[in-house]
Amino acid sequence: MARYKVDQKEQTRERIITAAGRCFRKGGYSGIGVDGLAKEAGVTSGAFYGHFSSKEEAFKEAIIFGINELKEGLEHFQAEYGSKWVAPFVDFYLGEKRTCDLTKACSMPALTPEVTRASVAIREVYQIELAKVLDTIANALPQASPLVRNQRAWAFICLLSGGVTTMRALADAEFVAEAVNAIKAAALAIAENG
Repeated sequence: MARYKVDQKEQTRERIITAAGRCFRKGGYSGIGVDGLAKEAGVTSGAFYGHFSSKEEAFKEAIIFGINELKEGLEHFQAEYGSKWVAPFVDFYLGEKRTCDLTKACSMPALTPEVTRASVAIREVYQIELAKVLDTIANALPQASPLVRNQRAWAFICLLSGGVTTMRALADAEFVAEAVNAIKAAALAIAENG
């Protein structure tokens, strides 16, 4: 019986983190309070505080979870496509992750602006998680020195994330298509050719 309660507690915590991630991506950090986060997760505010001491702590966990989703997505494409992972990942990122509802968007473009306004502790957590993403990219790039692969990883993820952020703000479909083509070409050149 105790095992069930531990599992149930962990499931509730994960549900709150997932709900918090959706809420923060859609409305920003200041766009929702603890009561709203609890309601979105289907728990009481008291249950929320049973898992997190503050909204900021939930934000921190949502960042960790969201950036880890990006890392796992990269690993999935690398496992599925081997050395040819870059183009399918770019197509996915500039397609589905650019056009999906903000609640399902990649955490990098959706939460980075919120992180810039957050505490140093939050920015440090973001940096730690982003470093894992950079390693995942750099380690899967064609042979080059570690420094060059790291530089290419930075350029690759910042181009994609920033590109998605910019394209979400555009109204004209032709302008968006032009941006997608330009960003895709640049991302492939960075990742495949250096």
